[in-house]
Amino acid sequence: MREQETSDPPTPPHSPHTPHSTSTVERGSFALARCVCGWSGPARRSRDRARADAASHEAAD
Repeated sequence: MREQETSDPPTPPHSPHTPHSTSTVERGSFALARCVCGWSGPARRSRDRARADAASHEAAD
């Protein structure tokens, strides 16, 4: 039998009316915040600072 490849469906582009959805990502000893709109915060050694960056980005909209 042949295996089928599965992939995630494409995500729709961010519109000004779509709420921001942020998350934090760890890269080595650094954490950074990311958003579905394409925004990315600076790399931080503190996870709390990365979360604060994400919260600030969501509130700025």
